[in-house]
Amino acid sequence: MKPISLIVSFLFSVLLISTSLPSLTHAANGGRKLGQSGLDTVLSTITSLLKPADQSTNAASGRGSDSNGNGNGDATLAPGLGGSWKVLQQSIGVSAMHMQLLNNDRVVVFDRTDFGPSNLSLPAGNCPKNSKDCTAHSAEYDVLADTFRPLTVQTNVWCSSGAVMDDGTLIQCGGSFEGERRVRVFKPCSDSSCDWSEIKLGLAKSRWYATNHILPDGRTIILGGRRQFNYEFHPKVVDNKVYDLQFLADTNEQGIENNLYPFVFLNVDGNLFVFANNRAILLDYKKNQVVRTYPQIPGGDPRSYPSTGSAVLLPLKNINNQAETVKAEVLVCGGAPKGSFTKAVKREFVDALKTCARIVITDPKPEWVVEDMPLARVMGDMTLLPNGDVLLVNGARAGAAGWESADKPVLNPVLYRPDNTEGSRFEVQNPSETPRLYHSSAVLLRDGRVLVGGSNPHSGYEFSGVRFRTELSLEAFSPSYLDEPDLRPVIISPASPTELTHSQKFKVQFQVKGIILERKSVQTTIVSPSFSTHSFSMNQRLLVLPTSGVKRLGKIKATYEIEVETPRSSNLAPSGYYLFFVVHKNIPSKGIWVHIK
Repeated sequence: MKPISLIVSFLFSVLLISTSLPSLTHAANGGRKLGQSGLDTVLSTITSLLKPADQSTNAASGRGSDSNGNGNGDATLAPGLGGSWKVLQQSIGVSAMHMQLLNNDRVVVFDRTDFGPSNLSLPAGNCPKNSKDCTAHSAEYDVLADTFRPLTVQTNVWCSSGAVMDDGTLIQCGGSFEGERRVRVFKPCSDSSCDWSEIKLGLAKSRWYATNHILPDGRTIILGGRRQFNYEFHPKVVDNKVYDLQFLADTNEQGIENNLYPFVFLNVDGNLFVFANNRAILLDYKKNQVVRTYPQIPGGDPRSYPSTGSAVLLPLKNINNQAETVKAEVLVCGGAPKGSFTKAVKREFVDALKTCARIVITDPKPEWVVEDMPLARVMGDMTLLPNGDVLLVNGARAGAAGWESADKPVLNPVLYRPDNTEGSRFEVQNPSETPRLYHSSAVLLRDGRVLVGGSNPHSGYEFSGVRFRTELSLEAFSPSYLDEPDLRPVIISPASPTELTHSQKFKVQFQVKGIILERKSVQTTIVSPSFSTHSFSMNQRLLVLPTSGVKRLGKIKATYEIEVETPRSSNLAPSGYYLFFVVHKNIPSKGIWVHIK
């Protein structure tokens, strides 16, 4: 073995040992981090050894810049342990600032209408009204066919929010300038006839950097946004009022904000967990009352835009209990220390936060538990995988969200296994070659891959002469559970899509061919497809469904049957379309669409 290989191998061993040390601490310890001393130095040394000494990597690799500056800057690159990447489209013509998977296995993508002309033309006659720009700023990507087509948005969708209603219709809210009070509607179709329609004054207030969440009664709440310390609902048939929320004003930092795109999750009791800046409340949105105030995250650093971290509601289990007794736990990861945004505007890039904080929001006396990530990350995306793991992807290691406000792209995803013991939950994955910084996104696909796109830290489309160019490509990350297809369960029935109701028991037949089935290692999950933008996946939710009686059918083919029960309450699972998976020994099947009413 060459000397440099020996050094890298040794340092990688140090890295693995460091990341496996216990690093959790309770809030009572003031957020003090354990077992992470020297990890930055190890990563930096490995990266420098892996990079050729006589030249910078080029723009195509995504790990540097050429002599003309046409590249992607200095990226953080660490040895990976699993997963693989595949570029699906070198360019879809628009940058995936926002993405949403729909129940026809197509992903709606859009950026903003004032970037200038995109690289995707609209069909003749489809130009937006009163606009000289006849290029598309939205597209539909067909996952199964690996093709895309242009869509037409009439007004500016920049930094907007969205949710899929119970009938599968995508509702997109707000944006900037003339689009700030628009509601846009996209109804999926089986051909190419569907496109955006708009409700001119669908919102009572301007919504820019707001958050949507589906409610148990089928409505969506639209909460916050720039200079909007309030919330409202869509549709407005039941309630057309606007409700003030002092919490949003209290978490607003003058001139910086640090409370935009608040993290919102539907709790098992029907109330909303709302996180902004560095703290959270439990909101009874019906009565407009704060029913609970949670402690501040240890350290007090902001996690909301523009000091952008990310968050997920961890998988809900044991849901055959009364809904109010189900444990609900939130994980918040990454972000930027106080003052980072102000310095980033001056091109001074402060190292991103390296911590995750986890809290049981249903606990009588909840407290944050802090643990260290292997890689610091700001503007990362967190995606729930079918087996309950969490993928952290995209982002940078320094700076904040905004135009040219970040540095050191993090190319390596990190897998977080919430059920592992403390100190052994993180696993660095193999790197992409494409930096994904500001305005990136990620969504789970039905086949278990994660679709990743976007990145445009500029006020327009910029492809040369910049450190981090506008990215129009789409790529897929395949977790290691896809490495051996023969080990994956295969759902035989029911067919996709399947109509279900709450509290319904139904039978699922599946095959496992490449491995002996362990009945105790079989579980079924449903995942709600999320609206991904600005490092937060709105409406993202995974439930482990109650099952009973795995039995084998026949002796020749390894076919099995399991009885499954859907969630009993819309507080647990609001009506709508979900991806249903059979998981065996942590390996998920391809999903099928189920529609729960």
